[in-house]
Amino acid sequence: MQNIRNIAIIAHVDHGKTTLVDKILHTCQLFRDNQETGELILDNNDLERERGITIVSKNVSVNYKGIKINIIDTPGHADFGGEVERVLKMADGVLLLVDAFEGAMPQTRFVTQKALALGLKPIVVINKVDKENCRPEEVHEAVFELFFNLEATEEQLDFPVIYGSSKQGWMSTDWKKQTEDITPLLDAILEHIPAAPVNEGTLQMQITSLDYSSFVGRIAIGRVARGTIKENMPVSLVKRDGKIQKSRIKELYTFEGLGKIKVQEVKSGDICAVVGIEGFEIGDTIADFENPEQLEVIHIDEPTMNMLFTINNSPFFGKEGKFVTSRHLRDRLYKEMEKNLALKVVETESPDAYLVYGRGILHLSVLIETMRREGYELQVGQPQVIVKEIDGVKCEPVETLIVDVPGDVAGKVIELVTQKKGELLVMEPKGDLQHLEFEIPSRGIIGLRNNVLTATAGEAVMAHRFKSYEPWKGNIPGRLNGVLVSMEKGQTTAYSIDKLQDRGRFFVEPGEDVYEGQIMGEHIRDNDLVVNVVKGKQLTNMRASGSDDNVRIAPAIKFSLEEAMEYIQNDEYIEITPKSMRLRKIYLTENERKVNAKKFA
Repeated sequence: MQNIRNIAIIAHVDHGKTTLVDKILHTCQLFRDNQETGELILDNNDLERERGITIVSKNVSVNYKGIKINIIDTPGHADFGGEVERVLKMADGVLLLVDAFEGAMPQTRFVTQKALALGLKPIVVINKVDKENCRPEEVHEAVFELFFNLEATEEQLDFPVIYGSSKQGWMSTDWKKQTEDITPLLDAILEHIPAAPVNEGTLQMQITSLDYSSFVGRIAIGRVARGTIKENMPVSLVKRDGKIQKSRIKELYTFEGLGKIKVQEVKSGDICAVVGIEGFEIGDTIADFENPEQLEVIHIDEPTMNMLFTINNSPFFGKEGKFVTSRHLRDRLYKEMEKNLALKVVETESPDAYLVYGRGILHLSVLIETMRREGYELQVGQPQVIVKEIDGVKCEPVETLIVDVPGDVAGKVIELVTQKKGELLVMEPKGDLQHLEFEIPSRGIIGLRNNVLTATAGEAVMAHRFKSYEPWKGNIPGRLNGVLVSMEKGQTTAYSIDKLQDRGRFFVEPGEDVYEGQIMGEHIRDNDLVVNVVKGKQLTNMRASGSDDNVRIAPAIKFSLEEAMEYIQNDEYIEITPKSMRLRKIYLTENERKVNAKKFA
């Protein structure tokens, strides 16, 4: 029997997965005592560090009591569900992390359902028991109920529970007794998670993840399901559609600590990285050369939202970006599809525009943000939900929305959600907050977060997950206010912005370069207004005392990328370059807008 344990760490966003991995790495003494490691070691790209979320799943391995534990850290957001679904295939058990105050959240349900369906053995870790007003016993009961509702087997329902605080670095079987370190958790892993089975026979290994190195190209990562894989061995690559390509393995690596080490062979049950196989995709099977057998293909949930990506054709194109042509845009989107399973790219009638399908606004905005940092210039349109026809009925995606909000503003939240065709299902107190559960069309969630945060002074905690396709819920009102649109190209002046302040709120500061058709701000009424923000003051020789008032300008509103995506309407684009983000009308001159107004009605 070989001594390998493969575990995935799953949880709702911000329940402490990556912090727990840090502590495991430190406990197993992967680092020298004087080594500076920082926090959240696995969130190693800039975007993950800035946002404080995990976007891409990663694996590391540690050695504990002579047993190798492969740990897979997964993202918590529903938008990156594609990442979670495929890496669970590499695990034999899961650590389900639950916050001792928040309990089981929508995302916990989503990932737990996937893990239980694959028959993985769970260990429940109730984390953050050092928080004020935490309720570990209630949360334990809630998790048991959740498992029961998700039709767990008897063996899965008999799960061990560990309490602790990964931030303070202790775990225990009793939450009232604080221990010195997290060894009780590691002992529980050795005791309860089954060892990786050794399956004899011909080779089978499914590719569940990929890595890229500028020296050797694409690297396939997966778990050997059966047989042994050796260096320099001829193999067959069985594609998702059943086609077979012959290939040869050049190098083999297994995971050791945070890095990889080169090995001659890997037996079934271990996770390894393979160099030398050409043209593979995630979900393909590496099989025996003579008689290849395919493993079951990974099924990924369908995307629910799409956006138009097009080249930047504004008057300022090419000033900041390195990659500006449609060929660059196309190549980059197709490259992203190779590793981002939940993403789909469809060509449109125009050679410069592509429809990109994804799981949600966050999923798409992370792609846009990554491209922008790589030096791409592009424009994106308003996010649209994907409508299907089921049995002759027009259906749209519906989501479960959960909002935790202070009691005195719960009424405002309910009003905002019902305007967007949401239905209130559950309302119950949870500590000093009100816990609200709604069913709402995905269209209604676009643009809702801003309004809810404004109405609750930023105190609402929102989470949502896809439920199912249901019949079309009717028309949902869009943005209430019109926008202020620039009529000239030039530099904004403080004088003109000051004079127009009673017309609305501005998105630009004095001294910014703008062009005709760019959106300058939000109008106080529901129609669009064309304004001149470039005009300076007429200078004369005459000066009267007191006529030169000091200009007082309210600070400009600055949107994040997701806020801008939720703000724009169907006749508007967001122009994104490595240094700036501008909102604009699709048709820049007022005349063109009038001619094409019917298209967007």
